[in-house]
Amino acid sequence: MVRPGGESMGEFELIRRYFTRPTPKAVLGVGDDCALLPMAAGMQMAVSSDMLVAGRHFFPDVDPRTLGHKALAVNLSDLAACGARPVAFTLALALPDANPAWLQAFSDGLFGLADAHGCELIGGDTTQGPLNICITVFGEVPAGSVQRGSQPDTQAILRSGAQTGDDIYVSGTLGDARLALEAMQGRIQLSAAALASARQRLEQPTPRVALGLALRGIASAAADISDGLLGDLGHILERSARGATVNTELAINLLAMHAYFTGASGKFGNMLSPQLTLQCVLAGGDDYELVFTAPAAQRSAVLAASHSSETPVTRIGQIEAAHGLRLVDGHGAAVANTFTSFDHFAP
Repeated sequence: MVRPGGESMGEFELIRRYFTRPTPKAVLGVGDDCALLPMAAGMQMAVSSDMLVAGRHFFPDVDPRTLGHKALAVNLSDLAACGARPVAFTLALALPDANPAWLQAFSDGLFGLADAHGCELIGGDTTQGPLNICITVFGEVPAGSVQRGSQPDTQAILRSGAQTGDDIYVSGTLGDARLALEAMQGRIQLSAAALASARQRLEQPTPRVALGLALRGIASAAADISDGLLGDLGHILERSARGATVNTELAINLLAMHAYFTGASGKFGNMLSPQLTLQCVLAGGDDYELVFTAPAAQRSAVLAASHSSETPVTRIGQIEAAHGLRLVDGHGAAVANTFTSFDHFAP
């Protein structure tokens, strides 16, 4: 690889300079063909991988600092959904060139989030090519089932544990990332302040690790919301062989800027139609919040988990025995489900 000015930077210098740090949690970190991670007695390893591709998952001109943050955040979000504590990760990185300023900003964003969660970079790979980031994250979760129903011997929160009568919750807010995308692609107009707020949710999501840990033994099932609420809730329903009803009036209020557009002044009331609001919230994607279920008897425990993790949660529906996903308004009347979540290979 060649840096601006013609000075060459080899692959191993790049790794040493930007991605090699002490790894006290690992027996062996960066520098060998394999890293070595110890496993504490009574713990299981939770593993997840995500890939971010330029032009598909992020705009080519995105701030590399925020890109470094998001690349790890989407993986930590998977650990959060399982109630797993982050331990370490690997990074596979394809770069068109070795730009020192870009690499420094990217690694700063990456390690800023990694340090906040005690998650160490222990290995990976670099190559020259179109910008592509693939991270595999490793977490730990106690063995020994505390779940209901037919579950593996684990305290991990799985998608398959939802039971009839369970409440459905969502963490944080939804739809702001999709709202930013709509504005950045010219389909709607936002003020500079509104766009900056929405764009931060798109480019710097907050993985709900603390909430996921607090929900162990409380939540019956969970998934992170990467492709849209209805799609990711649908994965829970499929794995749990259940159905659900979701209150769309409660869902609309999950859009952080809903009040901004529908406030007393009405100044922005026509900028965001009810249908677009629902599209953003129910099927927008890139939220990286958690959708989870819990028995009605656990409502106080869910509230305590919300408080201890400093993460707001909203109850939006209920798990039902009859298969299928039904939408209703605030009066219980049926709402047509015309919302399609993101699918990389959808026609």
